[in-house]
Amino acid sequence: MFRAVCSNVDLFWVTFCCLCFAPGADCWAADPDSCHEVKTAYMMRQIGQVELVPDRPGAGEALRVCQYDGPSCCTGRMEDNYVAAVRSETQQKMRSYSFELKYLINGHTKAYQGESTFESLVSFTSNLTSTLFDSAYSSLASDCRPLVFRLFHDIKRHLSGDSKSSLDSSVQRFYNDLFPLVYRRLLNPGIGPASHHSSVAAGHDDCLRITRQDVSPFGPYPRLLVASLSQSLDPGRALSRLLRLAGEVVNATEKASLSRECVRGLVRMQYCSHCRGLTLIRPCTELCFNVMRGCLVGVSELATPWTSFVVTLQRLAATMATSSNHNSMELALLAIRNHVNDAILHAQLHGPRITATVEKVCGPLAAGPIGPASKPKGSHGDAWVSSETSWHRSSVTSPSSEGHQRMKLQPSRSFPLKGSRVDKSRSLKKISREFESSIQRYLRFFSELPEMLCESEMEVEQHSCWSGQDVVESYAGRVVGSSLKAQKENPEMTVRSTDPVLKGAKLKLEHLTQELLAELGWATNTRGSEEEEQEGGSARAERGSGEECDDEDGCGASGENGGDADDWSSGHRPVTIAGPPQHLVPPRHVTPPQMSVPGSASVSTASPTLLLSLLLLSSRAASS
Repeated sequence: MFRAVCSNVDLFWVTFCCLCFAPGADCWAADPDSCHEVKTAYMMRQIGQVELVPDRPGAGEALRVCQYDGPSCCTGRMEDNYVAAVRSETQQKMRSYSFELKYLINGHTKAYQGESTFESLVSFTSNLTSTLFDSAYSSLASDCRPLVFRLFHDIKRHLSGDSKSSLDSSVQRFYNDLFPLVYRRLLNPGIGPASHHSSVAAGHDDCLRITRQDVSPFGPYPRLLVASLSQSLDPGRALSRLLRLAGEVVNATEKASLSRECVRGLVRMQYCSHCRGLTLIRPCTELCFNVMRGCLVGVSELATPWTSFVVTLQRLAATMATSSNHNSMELALLAIRNHVNDAILHAQLHGPRITATVEKVCGPLAAGPIGPASKPKGSHGDAWVSSETSWHRSSVTSPSSEGHQRMKLQPSRSFPLKGSRVDKSRSLKKISREFESSIQRYLRFFSELPEMLCESEMEVEQHSCWSGQDVVESYAGRVVGSSLKAQKENPEMTVRSTDPVLKGAKLKLEHLTQELLAELGWATNTRGSEEEEQEGGSARAERGSGEECDDEDGCGASGENGGDADDWSSGHRPVTIAGPPQHLVPPRHVTPPQMSVPGSASVSTASPTLLLSLLLLSSRAASS
């Protein structure tokens, strides 16, 4: 008997709940004189103090948004809380939808700047360049180490996309600071005061720095170094700048303010039905589109420049994923050592001319004792032909012997420029491939964001919906587009302008994309690339990275090919893919002597007169 009674009671509550909470059910009809359901929804959504909700609907309440001639369960203070609630809820929804995009951008920004990619390359080549002075120019090593560190620190800043960094300024400053050391300790060892910290030496060094570009002691090599680095590092720098701006744009959309008209439209859409006791009815889909498009018109205005922006990001990621570009970046950084070595050799070769010019401009320095720190390695003529500690000479022949055989150098170990096969997840190529495919999903993110926000508000198989004013079978208003021009006909709100922060973000997107396309030489192909990306985009990505072959694809590592390895180790600088061959040779009117130097990228000959001058100068230095 007791079980039968319980079953009847359970059946009663189940029936009541089904009738009350079924989609489209009008709970007010069950108790039109109670605001209990409104109070429950108010409490569950944590909109405000539940005591503000009246127990019974009243009339005569002055409402600014949810105006209704009949009795209402809303009060003025409740309406204020609804305004605050829709602001918070809408911004929270925007943050939730943009979280994955933000995470993708921030994660790959850190990955590109991490220890396994740009930072690893810069750190390794910085140490490699420092060993040049430790081995071949020991008299300069202690003073040149800070110069090398600062140069590569500037290169790292350049790769990170720092707007204030300049490769040309960094390279010129490096050679400006290097010139006094080379002039005092290699070209004219023994001149000047015993302490290079004296006021006389400091003033002379300042003069050398100021006049270095006019004297041109290092020949074309500073200019060639700037050109080589700019050409090879530009894609990495551009990618870093775009990633940084992408993060700023996403942050701007999350912090964009909602206009007064927007908030009123959101309250009418989401909460004015509660004032009538209809807590379960959903807004009409078309109503939500109009309201969200009106609220996010500034975000929607980002759609066109964002599409171009993402296309450029994909192209850069595809470029970074190709073995040719990866090797180009590696080789450009490795070649800094050769450029510096060639520049010093050029200065030593033209020592008499440089000294004569400096004495005319800066004045001569009196001879002084040579301290241990300033004593050059060997005589003036052969100080620059020396072995390097990181390489082992397998055979050395005299320059006067038949055939002038080149020094054969064997690396003591291979360069750890690529991640090991067991650590593929941290390689530059794999990071770029992952990012290229992942960012494709966000090509139309800002144009589709209003519709995404409406997904949670759309009615589900309901025969009626909330139109903002009443329960209807279908929305009767006109659905407008997302553009600012289309919003002039929005029936739900008046849209006059967009958020100033989003206007600034749009201008930044357009300006930086156009600037980088021009720098990279891609400006003429922008339209075709955008159309290709919008139609699918994957074909170009496959062409960009699928045809390349490196360690991760089961192919031989870059540099393991016999010809390439021999060319690099023998001193020939490999030619980069994107530019014309660079023949690093002195001007035609200068013919330096034929020498073979470890790490040098050029071999040339000198006239007998110049060679005789060098020998006489060497003898005079030795006798003194």
